Amino acid sequence: MQLSDMRMLFSAVGCGRGWRMGVWAAVAGVAASLVSGASTAEGVPVAQSARHLVRPTGVLAQAHTAGRVKDTGNTVQYSWPGVYFEGRVSGTGVGIVLNDSAADYDVQVDGTTVATLVTPGNTTHWINGLSNSTHTVRLVKRNDTPWYTSAFGGFVAAPGGAVLSRPAARKRQIEFIGDSLTVGYGNLSTSRTCTSDQLRRTTNSDVSYGALTARRLNADYQINGYSGLGMVRNYNGGRSDVTYRTFYDRALQNVPGDVWQNPGTWRPQVVVVNLGTNDFSTAVNPGEPWTPDSLAAAYRSAYGDFLQKLRTRYGTDTTIVAVGSGQYADHVRQVVKARNDAGDRRVRHWFLDDTGLDFLGCDWHYSAHDDRVISDRLTSFIAGLPRVW
Repeated sequence: MQLSDMRMLFSAVGCGRGWRMGVWAAVAGVAASLVSGASTAEGVPVAQSARHLVRPTGVLAQAHTAGRVKDTGNTVQYSWPGVYFEGRVSGTGVGIVLNDSAADYDVQVDGTTVATLVTPGNTTHWINGLSNSTHTVRLVKRNDTPWYTSAFGGFVAAPGGAVLSRPAARKRQIEFIGDSLTVGYGNLSTSRTCTSDQLRRTTNSDVSYGALTARRLNADYQINGYSGLGMVRNYNGGRSDVTYRTFYDRALQNVPGDVWQNPGTWRPQVVVVNLGTNDFSTAVNPGEPWTPDSLAAAYRSAYGDFLQKLRTRYGTDTTIVAVGSGQYADHVRQVVKARNDAGDRRVRHWFLDDTGLDFLGCDWHYSAHDDRVISDRLTSFIAGLPRVW
């Protein structure tokens, strides 16, 4: 076995541990609903006029987010990792209203992390002692909790202060689609061996390669990553009734049949797809409905369908970057070639070279160092593409 193949195998082991530690419970009882094509239920079409945009109210009138959220007025609900909210306040303090007993958060004021909230529960967390001036505040969900619905109730100002108009959305948007390697699984760990609690505390999507790449390109972003899932086969053949595609359309991952309603503002110029580690990192087990050849063929077919779904959803101007690495790189290359041969030149293949990566995250996942290295390379690749922005 080559070193790169060993790394791919160990990288996927963490996905398997994630399932054993409760992620499988997140999808228990969910009927298979493999996604292909596009439908009007997927959200607002790409071609929008101003009158079709949903005017934000409640929390979203005071806080900017690009994440997949459900607006209930007094709160917004969400499940995906890396969801962030940005606001502006005047005065000496800001309160963050949350109801979340599963996820961890970072609070950043004026660009500096001032607090990490560990499963904060139903609370208003206060940051006091600020200078009596105008401040930017950012709340970001660090980890993946697909079995749980999180809720954010907005920012509140300390006495004498005020919540100001929300920051403007960035003109650039990037969507990242993937598994635990996209989530940032255990990337802050100091050991490859992690307990379930260590895994949760050391996962930080805000320093994943996707979040870093978006910030370097001054783009809003979504990190639509789900640990343990593949395009057609999950880690080690687990749960054959669901795949990543089962959940892609959802805002709330633990709600069967849920569909995220695009408010009309999410039109990414770039979509980065990195799925395949879980499909191929372990050998096909007895009883699975695959041979190596049929698995590869099903993967390529489903990948092609998924790219068509993205193309239908976001239109011809969106550049889709299909990431290939390790054992699935050539399959991705074939899928991209087929799209290009059919006339879609805005699907691009990017080979994720693991040279220089240390895989020191939990269960041989990317470390924070690796995320920075990958982001450097991916940022350069996207910046060099023609007619992206």
